[in-house]
Amino acid sequence: MIMGGKPCIRGMRVTVGMIVGLIASGYSRKEILDAYPYLEEDDIMEALAYAAWRAEEIEVPFAA
Repeated sequence: MIMGGKPCIRGMRVTVGMIVGLIASGYSRKEILDAYPYLEEDDIMEALAYAAWRAEEIEVPFAA
């Protein structure tokens, strides 16, 4: 699902970027799950997997 042009978790108003940002800021998975009780461990794993996939994605320009 997309929220404001950004991928989000299971149709909720929680973006992949927010989850990845919290992890990058040093929050543990437990701290994130405690702060957002409607999230599940799999949501965090899927957000990280999506971010890794996007980081590896290669954009190929169209020939003119």
